[in-house]
Amino acid sequence: MARTVIRWAPPSLGGALRFRWRAPAAAIKAFSAGSGGGDGGVHGKNYLRLSDEELMGQCEMDTFKSSGPGGQHRNKRESAVRLSHLPTGIIAQAVEDRSQHKNRASALARLRELLALKVRREIDLDGYEPPPELMQILPAKSTIRDPNAGPQIGPNNPKFAAGVQALLDLIYAVEGSVLDAAKKLGLSTGALSRLLLSDDSLRMAVNELRAAKGLKPLR
Repeated sequence: MARTVIRWAPPSLGGALRFRWRAPAAAIKAFSAGSGGGDGGVHGKNYLRLSDEELMGQCEMDTFKSSGPGGQHRNKRESAVRLSHLPTGIIAQAVEDRSQHKNRASALARLRELLALKVRREIDLDGYEPPPELMQILPAKSTIRDPNAGPQIGPNNPKFAAGVQALLDLIYAVEGSVLDAAKKLGLSTGALSRLLLSDDSLRMAVNELRAAKGLKPLR
């Protein structure tokens, strides 16, 4: 069973009461060892395939007060949520809702997005075949897109994050080359560039890699 630890914040944090939830060490170890394979580190982990409950089992959750709107009459809420993903150190939080339950859901969704952007998995370029989650975000003009993949999904779809992760895995494997990645995906460089530019976070992640490789940013 998970245990809840209630701690008082130090005076420097305003003395606000903070509630900290920790998953049991045994659960964290079990999730880290399974559900993804790989080399035991951040690389190779399929965290996005975990259910919400399983992903929460890898997190430390803090709830804290956050100043709400209203100027002189602004509300002080204890419903803000911060999730710290223990295997990777990635942190996501949500403060905008009065409901702790809704903020928890928002923070978890943001954590999935950050995992997609920051956690890389090694792939074998020889005989490469895009995984199903990547097929879902490819435009219909892709010559290798599975016709059973359904309509192309975009950033507003919760499944988009998994596709982004698979796409970034490929972009990193080809060291930021849009041309090489486009060939693997059966797309023109223009079509792939439009996909990479369709989401600001995806564009920034690709351009960060391209800058590190001495390549021009996508615009």
